Amino acid sequence: MSKKIAIIGGGNLGSAIAEGLLNSGFVVPENIYITKRNPSTLESLEQKGVKVGNNNQEAALFADYIILAVKPFQAKEVLNQMLPSLNPQKQVLVSVVTGIWVKDLEEIIGSAFAIFRAMPNTAIAIQESMTCISESNASNDQKTFVAALFNQLGKSVFIEEKLMDAATVLGACGTAYAMRYIRANIQGGIEIGFSAATASLIAAQTVKGAAELLLKKNTHPEQEIDKVTTPKGCTIAGLNEMEHQGFSSSLIKGIVTSYKKILSDM
Repeated sequence: MSKKIAIIGGGNLGSAIAEGLLNSGFVVPENIYITKRNPSTLESLEQKGVKVGNNNQEAALFADYIILAVKPFQAKEVLNQMLPSLNPQKQVLVSVVTGIWVKDLEEIIGSAFAIFRAMPNTAIAIQESMTCISESNASNDQKTFVAALFNQLGKSVFIEEKLMDAATVLGACGTAYAMRYIRANIQGGIEIGFSAATASLIAAQTVKGAAELLLKKNTHPEQEIDKVTTPKGCTIAGLNEMEHQGFSSSLIKGIVTSYKKILSDM
């Protein structure tokens, strides 16, 4: 890609985005400029040919797409710092800052800009994120580019911004929910005879395979469940016991509780 990308904030998230874009070949190193107050910690990226520095204004002038990846309390200060270097005819802003809405960004830089709000999850570190995106004032070409960018880092989907809090629960908190299921699976595996290491491998790969079945075959979970539940078999016996113990209802209640917590903290 010939577009130039500035990543403002070279912490864990910003660095993971840069690494993923490089590893995928989506952008050449010299077309990425990443900033951090202490850029010496970005030496590995600099060695790969990425421009590294601590001058946010310079990075903004360099870029076609600016990815804002700072902490929420830093966003206003950093955007005001960059404001003299911003041009709505040249640059697109992509914010991955938690809890900062498009209207918050527009209050700082104005409403003439194409603005994207994106919410990756922690699997972005291995280019397997589920990233939810909303936009304001963006053209089809800009939407195509931003979707392609985040698809290098996993999968992406456009949603209405009003669903971002719900997406946080399903896509970000959901990672913890999945981990808790895997942990329980491991504990069950140990109880029936496996070592912790072997149970961990079997549990993690089984969950990964189950997810890939849904993603690649575009099937409903019940279709795949039916394939492994034989009459009077061990799978249906286990599933029914889990349901009797409230497996599905407790998960649904957990999701709703997390969502209510977000709303109550706003």
